[in-house]
Amino acid sequence: MTDLSPDQNPEASFGRVALQYAMEALRVIVLAVVIVLPVRYFLIQPFNVVGASMLPNFENSDYLIIDELSYRFHEPVRGEVVVFHPPGNRGQDYIKRVIGLPGESVTVANGAIHIVNAEHPEGFLLDETAYLGNTVTPGDAHVTLAAEQYFLMGDNRAVSLDSRSFGAVPRANLIGRVWLRGLPVEKIGTIPLPMYVAP
Repeated sequence: MTDLSPDQNPEASFGRVALQYAMEALRVIVLAVVIVLPVRYFLIQPFNVVGASMLPNFENSDYLIIDELSYRFHEPVRGEVVVFHPPGNRGQDYIKRVIGLPGESVTVANGAIHIVNAEHPEGFLLDETAYLGNTVTPGDAHVTLAAEQYFLMGDNRAVSLDSRSFGAVPRANLIGRVWLRGLPVEKIGTIPLPMYVAP
């Protein structure tokens, strides 16, 4: 009886196909790791909103995508929503809005926010009606921001734990800006930068 050649042997052929399939699957996995991991850890990352501190604009369980790349090329802008580590607690992630910029003095009093900077040495009241409507800002705070420091506040001013309590946030603590809302489905889209009325 003559032995079958490898090309005629069904078991050998199956083994070869299985090996080729395994090698192709391994290539796909390696390629995915090479592409996805840098994107996940250096460019964007997911974030789930927990709590009510950003109502009415962001709700509990909203699924957001954080852009970690932009702040390598430009400074944060007033009105951007950011994810960051609060001072003294790098194990926690917060989501708030940029209110005060480096070099500015920010005063919260009488339900409003007053900002003094180089362009407005007499100061101006920050008009937030574009995203807060007629919401007032409770509390009292006064902070003069050094270089690389930001004053951050939640949109739900009545309940938000923010720079009114823990003070200025160093730039090094900023993880990135909120770029995209992925869930809920009816709210999928990029996060617009609010337009402030010129003081």
